[in-house]
Amino acid sequence: MAKRSSILLFFFCLIQTHAILDPTDFLALQSIRKSLEDMPGSDFFSSWDFTADPCNFSGVYCDSDKVIALNLGDPRAGSAGLTGRLDTAIGKLSALAEFTVVPGRIYGPMPQTISNLKNLKFLGVNRNFISGDIPAGLGELRSLRTIDLSYNQLTGNIPPTVGSLPGLTNLILCHNRLSGSIPRFDSQILSRLDLKHNSLTGSIAPNSLPPSLQYLSLSWNQLTGSMDRVLSRLEQLNYLDLSLNQFTGTLPGRIFSFPLTNLQLERNQFSGSVEPVDQVAIPTVDLSYNRLSGQISPMLASVQNLYLNNNRFTGRVPASFVDRLLDASIQILYLQHNYLTGIEISPTAVIPERSSLCMQYNCMVPPVETPCPLRSGKQKTRPTTQCNQLKS
Repeated sequence: MAKRSSILLFFFCLIQTHAILDPTDFLALQSIRKSLEDMPGSDFFSSWDFTADPCNFSGVYCDSDKVIALNLGDPRAGSAGLTGRLDTAIGKLSALAEFTVVPGRIYGPMPQTISNLKNLKFLGVNRNFISGDIPAGLGELRSLRTIDLSYNQLTGNIPPTVGSLPGLTNLILCHNRLSGSIPRFDSQILSRLDLKHNSLTGSIAPNSLPPSLQYLSLSWNQLTGSMDRVLSRLEQLNYLDLSLNQFTGTLPGRIFSFPLTNLQLERNQFSGSVEPVDQVAIPTVDLSYNRLSGQISPMLASVQNLYLNNNRFTGRVPASFVDRLLDASIQILYLQHNYLTGIEISPTAVIPERSSLCMQYNCMVPPVETPCPLRSGKQKTRPTTQCNQLKS
């Protein structure tokens, strides 16, 4: 009773000067504060004196008598974070549009009550130790634009309800322990999807990813199936990383014409020929450790860093590669562990210091001695029996 009286006295004292914080929000902030502590080196909560106006607390932003943004912890780079748990009272901040937590040691589950925040647009609780499932109730927050729960210890699947959010623009769930399949995304303005370093499985339906995507990273999962029809629709991509999965099928030639700065498709089971429709303007292309075959397209000679090693490419290396390598336009050209039969380069040619060429373990003797990665092994040429088998 005495506690309630002191709270009422506080509100009475403030009413003379400015609008008072809604009592429900006031009590919610108190509960949130009790469940968290500053880590050594942090003094974020030093301003949280509940005898003063909570709208002046660090990380608390109000509109009239309601909290509309809550940014817990000091956002400066290198600052110590917070420890403790996220209290379920977070769900009582009914006007909250933005909720973030700086990297720290906050553990335990995401409160299910977060699904009560119907005005929430931005949710960022990354680089902590949040565990358990992603609340399915997030799919009820139709105003949500950005969800960043990356670098935590989340388990379970990605709720299909999250995929149904109509205005979602960024979904960042990388570096967790999520499993199950990737849901269909209904948002036609989704631009960033980062799910790398999880344990996701299954194939991706052709229409499950919207053509609005600009950044797509699915690396370090256990995803399977063909990506040909999926990728053909994503013409706005400027970053694509599908590495370290079990994707199969062919690569659409159109993908090499997308406005990409980085194309990472290594360590999958892609097969067939690689046939860009025009000169490739992507700075880095990594197709290594797949099952790609056929001749190397001269359209790839314009790539600065090209990794084609550990595939099944055959034939001679186009002369355009040699020209660009010798004038240092190509910085990395890895062709080792294929079935190539020749390259038009003089044994006395000098490879520029800033360029790297590796040709070992093909169906030919490398015409020039060049340093190769240690993992390429010591054998200079592929056994003749293997080369003859490929011909037959």
